[in-house]
Amino acid sequence: MNKLTGLLVSSLALWTANVAGNNHPESVLGIERIFQSPSLQGAAQKKLQVSPDGKRVTFLQGKKTDYERLDLWEYDIVSGQTQLLFDSDDLSTGLETLSNEEKARRERMRLSGSGIVSYQWSNDGKALLFPLSGDAYYYRLGDKKAEQVIQTTEFETDVKLSPKGNFVSYVRDQDLYIKHIISGKETRLTNDGQGLIKNAMAEFVAQEEMGRMTGYWWSPDEKHIAFTQVDESPVEQITRSEIYADSIKMVTQRYPSAGTNNVLIKLAVIDVSTKQKQWVDLGDEQDIYLARVRWMKDSSVLTYQIQDRSQQYLALKAFNLSNNSQNTLVEENSNTWVNLHEDLHFLDDNQHFIWASEKDGSKHLYLYKNNGELVRQLTKGKWVVDQVEAIDQKNDLVYFSGRADTPTQSQLYKVGLAGGSVTKITQRSGFHKISFSDDASVYIDNFSTTNTPQQVSLHKSTGEQLTWLSENAVDDNHPLKPYLANWVKPTIASFNLADGTELYYRLYTPHSLKGKHPVIVYQYGGPGVQVVKDSWGGNRGLLMQYWASKGYVVFSLDNRGSKGRGKAFEDPLYKKMGSVELDDQVEGVKFLRTLPYVDETRIGVYGHSYGGYMTLMAMFKAGDYFQAGVSGAPVTDWGLYDTHYTERFMGHPKVDVEAYKAASVFPYAKDLKGDLLIYHGMADDNVLFTNSTKLYKHLQDLAIPFESMDYPGKKHSIRGKNTGIHLYKTITNFFDKHFGM
Repeated sequence: MNKLTGLLVSSLALWTANVAGNNHPESVLGIERIFQSPSLQGAAQKKLQVSPDGKRVTFLQGKKTDYERLDLWEYDIVSGQTQLLFDSDDLSTGLETLSNEEKARRERMRLSGSGIVSYQWSNDGKALLFPLSGDAYYYRLGDKKAEQVIQTTEFETDVKLSPKGNFVSYVRDQDLYIKHIISGKETRLTNDGQGLIKNAMAEFVAQEEMGRMTGYWWSPDEKHIAFTQVDESPVEQITRSEIYADSIKMVTQRYPSAGTNNVLIKLAVIDVSTKQKQWVDLGDEQDIYLARVRWMKDSSVLTYQIQDRSQQYLALKAFNLSNNSQNTLVEENSNTWVNLHEDLHFLDDNQHFIWASEKDGSKHLYLYKNNGELVRQLTKGKWVVDQVEAIDQKNDLVYFSGRADTPTQSQLYKVGLAGGSVTKITQRSGFHKISFSDDASVYIDNFSTTNTPQQVSLHKSTGEQLTWLSENAVDDNHPLKPYLANWVKPTIASFNLADGTELYYRLYTPHSLKGKHPVIVYQYGGPGVQVVKDSWGGNRGLLMQYWASKGYVVFSLDNRGSKGRGKAFEDPLYKKMGSVELDDQVEGVKFLRTLPYVDETRIGVYGHSYGGYMTLMAMFKAGDYFQAGVSGAPVTDWGLYDTHYTERFMGHPKVDVEAYKAASVFPYAKDLKGDLLIYHGMADDNVLFTNSTKLYKHLQDLAIPFESMDYPGKKHSIRGKNTGIHLYKTITNFFDKHFGM
């Protein structure tokens, strides 16, 4: 399974030895097996990092007995040896109890599993910090064991190492603390966090919609911390029920639904030695979003990004600590919306930065001076940059992942800071997730395709492979091997709409095509997500294999509005949710009808979250094309969803009244023709359970039959192995029943 040079005994080899005798004789994949250990994708490595000193690779890996219980491992680049650094069970055993804030934070991060779920290297590469069970452990390389640097009855969140490694910082009870690692002295930096005032914490929409999971930022010289202060008092207070198996909890939540007030947010800089604060003037308009915060290299200037309420304007601003002066470095404008990104990178010369923009219709990279003067555009074309992966400042090179070859694959490329041609570095067709060393000399390539589970290798920046970290070959010892005989390799291709727009699809067909087959269309449809890509599909991909083995054709289409094709491809969605996407999905069904083995009278549709919403719209508005549908955790009325997401794409509900009416499922529910199943987590705090209960009542009032399956205590992601088995069986049984399978 792992074929490292020499006699390397890696974690993967050890793992293989333990499962070698556990091959299943059956060759037909079952739903239970999808969720059992060992994982069918092999020993998946997570959170792969090259240490800052470039000497080792660290990663998290699940236990062979429970792939969701994570331990911390390291691979020594010089010796080629892999070893377990920390067994999570040695540090903490028993049921992990999380605070409500941490539960919500992990839900926002889509972070699952237990044990060591995250870790951070010190900038000098000599120490590691990792949270565990509400506290934190610090390990200095060479020590015999990790030190528990936080050990309290409270639950600390957002734990970080300071840039020079002298402090650990964290949020406790809505205030910001730092602790000197050597002396053990703890300092409380803020004192007014209580009730509706939260210091150094990211508000709900920042976490859920902006991808900003933190509310504080160390300066590189370790002298200051920038932090937010959030006042939730303007936000509408809702009372929702979280329904569990044996109880009902009434939860009061500040939830900013579309058209209602957001939090009031402030930004301050605090001197960690004197506790003196400087408040940053964010302007007279308070109805704004603070999207990003980042320090320049010399620690004298703090930059931040703000959006207006409509999100059609974004400004990158610079605040000078010495005199409180400010200037605007970059402004982005759009007549639809401006997407956020993480591609702001200040260079070591303290003179330049790299910025990403979609102003030409696709995301590309630009070089600016620190005063905001544009130097040059670095990349261009009708393809998108995914993200900057590294900057080699000695050789003036920028490494980035992107879609220059095809939108269904992500490859690694480089371009000079002086501009010029783009050079492709990775060569294998598929999806490459890249993690570079700090000096950009080597990188980890986490590679997969729809048919190839994760393979992890170490490369020079030229692309030359140094070694496998996890070849993960599907050989006789691999848990996936018994199921390859019935494995279906899907087709990834495209067709054009009448106006010439190219749409990509993925198509699974049963091995034995006899007569007419039913179809399950799996879709998402909304912005920010791409379904059709040549990467390992995880449990959902295995479910599609199971469906194909039962005789289903399984089809997915990325409609206009989907991720990976550029802003110009997304824009048609603006103020037309539930319309443009559905038009394209109907075109997908028309394409399916041209295939001789498709039974056009048995076409089902399934999706979760936005995909659940799309399923409802398909069943209500396009009943001539879809005969059965499964809608998971759907938004049913965009007035019930949050401000930042909804208003970005739909405008303000008090202004764009007709657009909101047209995007609601309720006006079309009366036209339901086929069979419908709706499921929802009964403690969902993202897409509130109210979305489904309102629709249940509406369909009942219309005397229209439907089916439902609701999950007590489950949030939006509906996690849990046995719950996953139950859900997949419920979906499959529904389609089997209605399509006579």
